[in-house]
Amino acid sequence: MFPKLFDIGPLTVYSYGVLLAAAYLGGLQFALVRARNRGLDAARVMDLGIYIIVSALVGAKLLLVIVDADHFLREPADLLSLARSGGVFYGGLILAVVVGLWYVRKHQLPTWRVADVIAPGIAFGHVVGRIGCFLAGCCYGHETTVPWAVTFTNPLAQENVGTPLGVPLHPTQLYEAGAEAIILGLLLAVEHKGRPFPGRTFWGYMLVYGLSRFVIEFFRGDPRGMVLPNISTSQFISLLIVPLSVAMLYWLSRRDRGAVSVSAPSARPRTAKA
Repeated sequence: MFPKLFDIGPLTVYSYGVLLAAAYLGGLQFALVRARNRGLDAARVMDLGIYIIVSALVGAKLLLVIVDADHFLREPADLLSLARSGGVFYGGLILAVVVGLWYVRKHQLPTWRVADVIAPGIAFGHVVGRIGCFLAGCCYGHETTVPWAVTFTNPLAQENVGTPLGVPLHPTQLYEAGAEAIILGLLLAVEHKGRPFPGRTFWGYMLVYGLSRFVIEFFRGDPRGMVLPNISTSQFISLLIVPLSVAMLYWLSRRDRGAVSVSAPSARPRTAKA
């Protein structure tokens, strides 16, 4: 597609880098608006967002190195190319969650309320980021004959990320962008439905994203590491995250129900009047 936007002298501006920055900044702004609307400390949420952005970048690249360890051991010079790659989303998500939990505990913020504020921002950022993947040609799909297949022709895409040229492929980048857009819509639509409890939006996101990622991985054609035969690293992580999300949703709903029961005033017997 369009891996390179333009050159400024010796500096090349890549479409993926621009959209990745837009994804992080857009997701952060979305979270800040939600934080203010819910009476949370926006300054703390801003600081948390910066921690999350940095840890997400580091975690995504770290998991990429782990998944492609054999390649980087054979070609250590390719480690320099990490500056042009986004890495593995799950690596960024996991490290961001760990750092985020540390931050909210340190500053005594309401953990699951903050997580609920941030979750839709993650989904929004992921939509934008996957469009960047599509423009760069990375995270491409298997060869296919479906009518909506895409064919990449830009040599820069093959040079940067190994995209096959002249071959119709599943547009897995758009599959995931579309799935994230649907997830974002669902999160916002059901956020106040039923009996909401702190943590429902965040763990609902983790659950539905884990399911969608597991399915989309079957259509991916890029090398990304296999943990088991026909099970990629991201699918294996999904197999861990999905049941964990179900367990957390169940536990948090029960805990919230118990808290409501304890805080509810006890009924006092009426005194008969003479």
